[in-house]
Amino acid sequence: MEILLVEDNFLILYETKLILEEAGATVTTAGSVKECLPLCEADYHAAILDIDLPDGTVQPVAERLHIRHTPLIFHSGSTDNPAIFPQFPDAVILIKPASENQLVASVHKQALASGRQLGEEPGSGAPQALARSPAGS
Repeated sequence: MEILLVEDNFLILYETKLILEEAGATVTTAGSVKECLPLCEADYHAAILDIDLPDGTVQPVAERLHIRHTPLIFHSGSTDNPAIFPQFPDAVILIKPASENQLVASVHKQALASGRQLGEEPGSGAPQALARSPAGS
């Protein structure tokens, strides 16, 4: 399963990436809007997006991913930027720090809700399931 992770805090980025990789995902990361925009041309099963980044909000990234029908998960320390949420009514909103189970369950939920096949590489049909770890909460 291919996941895009956009987070500017290195420790949160590393921990979240590790959780997703341990669950079987392939994770592409970015820490800013500028770094992420070129990555939006790829296909992902889901994207986990921090809202406030060093060079602005994640909104232009979310818009590009939404056009490509990539399921969105906003993972933020606060919901002080509610203007972004109405544009993406199907997005999941997780408040940091989200647990391992919340992250993995949200990825599963978004992939299923979008009609994407779990356990398939985007566009390939090759199985790659995202597993839930019994550890973590």
